[in-house]
Amino acid sequence: MSAEQQNNEEVTIDLRRLFILIRKHIISILIWMIGMGLIAYGVSEYVLVPKYTASTQLLVNRKTADANQAYTNQQADINAVTTYKDIITSNVILKGASKYLANPVTLVKKATPAKKAVYKTNDGTRTLVKKAVKAKPAVYKRESKSYSVSASELASAVSVTTTTSSQVFTLSATAETPAKAQAIANAVAKEFKEQIPKIMDVNNVTIVAEAPKGTKSYPKVKMITMVGVLAGLVISLLIIIIKDLSDTTVREDSFMANELGLTNLGEIAHITMPKDWTFTAKTAEKRGSSRRRV
Repeated sequence: MSAEQQNNEEVTIDLRRLFILIRKHIISILIWMIGMGLIAYGVSEYVLVPKYTASTQLLVNRKTADANQAYTNQQADINAVTTYKDIITSNVILKGASKYLANPVTLVKKATPAKKAVYKTNDGTRTLVKKAVKAKPAVYKRESKSYSVSASELASAVSVTTTTSSQVFTLSATAETPAKAQAIANAVAKEFKEQIPKIMDVNNVTIVAEAPKGTKSYPKVKMITMVGVLAGLVISLLIIIIKDLSDTTVREDSFMANELGLTNLGEIAHITMPKDWTFTAKTAEKRGSSRRRV
């Protein structure tokens, strides 16, 4: 027998042995898989702090009346999306967003100062030309609940993704609650829209879609549960294989002859007797006397 054939035979024997071990311990393997899967599910569902992500889309382009220049500006805006990505996560934008989140109000109507009535005197007669106007305070609209989030915290919570050959990019924010994730995404987008014309020669920023309430993005319960099930399978197989390798019991005659160099003189069969059967001297004597009578 060549060395290659011997190696192939050993591999076949090992794989057969592994299959036998799996079949023999299938119940314990299933227990390990189900147990580890339940532990992973419990940890991901009840122990790990959930995170929610909300996303908004922005479009940045240059307005131009020249049709020939429009295509050139569009290509320039596509190439500049990476720059916008760096700007939107810069400290200038995030500081403004942090300040807005602390007091998320938007000016709806400016304050109107008081104006005195205007009169016109003609031939000694005083005529009202314009009525007096009372002062009116500014009208603000509260966009969301107030959140205390620093610029550094926003930097780790905000991410920007772009699409090839597109002027639209997506701004995502991750937070502990769906409402907070929504507020952060919309606040950063609003601050970017207000600040980008001052930073670059861009006069048209559009928030294509405001961020809705965030959806759960972490932990991924199904994935973690599947990892737990696979971990249970691996651990159970390792335990079974290690226990089998540490077992020094001789299972085959070939081991005695090939490995230890002993001569096989024969085999002794193992006979299992019924539990209710007992062999005594009296039984033998009775059987002998009965045979003599015959």
